[in-house]
Amino acid sequence: MISLPRRTLVLPVLAAVTLSACAPSAPTGTNGEPASLKVLASFYPLHYVAERVGGEESAVGSVTPPGADPHNLELSPAKVAELARADASVLVYASGFQAAVDEAVSQVSPEQTVDVADAADLSPADGSSSAPDSGGADPHFWLDPQRLAAVADVVAQGFSEIDPENAETYTANAQELSQELSSLDEEFSTGLADCERRTIVVAHEAYGYLADRYGLKQTGISGIDPESEPAPARIAKLRRVIEGRNVTTIFTESLVNPKVAEVLASDLGMKTALLDPLESLTDPGKDYLDVMRNNLAALRGALNCE
Repeated sequence: MISLPRRTLVLPVLAAVTLSACAPSAPTGTNGEPASLKVLASFYPLHYVAERVGGEESAVGSVTPPGADPHNLELSPAKVAELARADASVLVYASGFQAAVDEAVSQVSPEQTVDVADAADLSPADGSSSAPDSGGADPHFWLDPQRLAAVADVVAQGFSEIDPENAETYTANAQELSQELSSLDEEFSTGLADCERRTIVVAHEAYGYLADRYGLKQTGISGIDPESEPAPARIAKLRRVIEGRNVTTIFTESLVNPKVAEVLASDLGMKTALLDPLESLTDPGKDYLDVMRNNLAALRGALNCE
């Protein structure tokens, strides 16, 4: 498995492990009945998969609060203690993406985990086929619907091993989700097949898997890390790309400060538009499929697709 880049984070001291003695009330599934499976997903795309695969048999929570940036997550002692309890949730996570989650798993060794990093088939952050000397892998696999479908299959396998009585349900739910993701993949393939431009300028380089699948080229104001400050050389490169490839739109994100993008767009007489990397869900009235279709519409408009 390729290791992803880790940030240096301070994990709160596990002083609250004594909370493990306090058992919460039994969780309920979407049908209001007691859930067969209690799940904690590490961030939104895995929360979505866990809910779809678990269905009525599961009660799914999230380690990362809604609207929070999962890259720089810190875990409270209570949340870490929750992972350590004997009756703890199944943790669904991608090892290497969130340093705080990896550290918690290392420290408390949760009894039940589903690590999807291998199923996601991660690539080096530079997009090459061989592991880089440094920098690790690109974690944003969920922006490729086919990779997310592979993750759903692994989640179903994990749930089935933990709760074999409902294995058929988990398998069927994963198959249904995979079909929907295949349809989404077809929508992107068709929608981006005939475009005037094929280069996207984005807030940070989260769209490598999406670009690879649909024949696009991304250039980011920041790299894989959305919090890294763009160097003058990167901004100069952006200007050359924009001018040389007739780029008309700079994409911003809901969780990244748009100031640099807006200033650059204003200087060059360009537009800005929202492209959501889906690292967190900012609109509770939408889900993964809704946001991805919004992304497709934004891409088609910026690239002038027929």
